[in-house]
Amino acid sequence: MTTETTARETLGAERLGMFLYQMMLIRRFEEKCGELYTKGKVRGFLHLYTGQEACAVGMMATLDEHDKIVTHYRDHGHALARGLDPNRVMAELCGKATGVSGGRGGSMHLYDVSKGFLGGYAIVAAHLPLAVGLGMAARMKKEDSLALCVFGDGSVGEGEFHESLNMSVLWKTPTIFFCENNLYGMGVPFKESLSTEIPKLAAAYNMPAVSVDGMDVLAVYEAMQKAVAHCRAGNGPYFIEAMTYRYRGHSMSDPELYRLKDEVDQYRKQDCIDRLKATMQTAGYLSEAQFHELTERVEQVVHDAAEFAENSPQPGLDTLFDHLTKEPAHG
Repeated sequence: MTTETTARETLGAERLGMFLYQMMLIRRFEEKCGELYTKGKVRGFLHLYTGQEACAVGMMATLDEHDKIVTHYRDHGHALARGLDPNRVMAELCGKATGVSGGRGGSMHLYDVSKGFLGGYAIVAAHLPLAVGLGMAARMKKEDSLALCVFGDGSVGEGEFHESLNMSVLWKTPTIFFCENNLYGMGVPFKESLSTEIPKLAAAYNMPAVSVDGMDVLAVYEAMQKAVAHCRAGNGPYFIEAMTYRYRGHSMSDPELYRLKDEVDQYRKQDCIDRLKATMQTAGYLSEAQFHELTERVEQVVHDAAEFAENSPQPGLDTLFDHLTKEPAHG
């Protein structure tokens, strides 16, 4: 029996339907973000997650509500998969007061304590030490919780990556390090920036490390289940590399001169949404009518989110110094 068959039968039609819905929601949400960016509604930097949806949905589906998450700046998909309100996420991207970070964080800094979603971080690899700290805090408090740290392949060349993995093993923290390897660090091909395979780096610190198909939500889910069980049993950290692909450039300002259109087309043939749809249809879990209903539901949610953001107010000037630890100096 294959991993796909086992996961399909264990999860059932309803849970797989939720996976499909979440991936479709993230995909359409990102497309709408791109549209709003070109209209000047979303400003600053915008890094879209299109193509990588299986990673977000597969990983978040295995966590409990009290677990903590820190992630990188390509964070919309993670936020939606974790259950953050699409209206408030879109409002944040548009810099509105109703956003999850009060309009102060924008695309790269989504935050919702109620969901254990403790931020997207714009500085590459800067959040890895935070994940170790969160795991250590859980140990010291004797909490049955873990920390999930999501980062891209571009982080593995940073010092914080190595320091964090080393300390996590030494302190035996319940931390899952999840590397989304989308083959490019900005415009640099991964194979030209690292002379070895990423899991080998984690293994060098005596940490269990695996590489999985990040375009397959069931493969991601299965790998995360093992990682979660490992951490909850008090065995320390676990490392997952998910081989995935982003269909859009590094950011909206990326002309994508470093890769050919044929390469993108080849990866689109492995699309995570198409694969799960086919799996469900083969199992008799999904009809074309049901898929159409899902599509309409997603379209409505994204439409409502964009409308909510459009109609939300800008943060008032009277809130300029909110959330500061000290009063601003005068005179």
